[in-house]
Amino acid sequence: MSDSASGAASAEGAGVSGAKKSSTSPAKKGNIFSRIALFVRQVVGELKKVVTPTRSELLNYTLVVIVFVLVAMAFVMLLDFLIGKAVFWVFG
Repeated sequence: MSDSASGAASAEGAGVSGAKKSSTSPAKKGNIFSRIALFVRQVVGELKKVVTPTRSELLNYTLVVIVFVLVAMAFVMLLDFLIGKAVFWVFG
């Protein structure tokens, strides 16, 4: 019984590994140079979609970022102050 079980297991293993090899065949993936060329073509295609912001948009975005950073700094500073007071109150 162990001979037939091991034979069945090896047949299943061979079938699974054979299926894996056929799904990742080099014909589907292409060689390294064709994959690099495809990647470069896709990068160029995406870069053509990029739109440069106008001067007013750039100033607006910059102002939004600066205000957000200032608000985040104030929030962290407030938390630091409150936690420091709480630690001083608890541990004296």
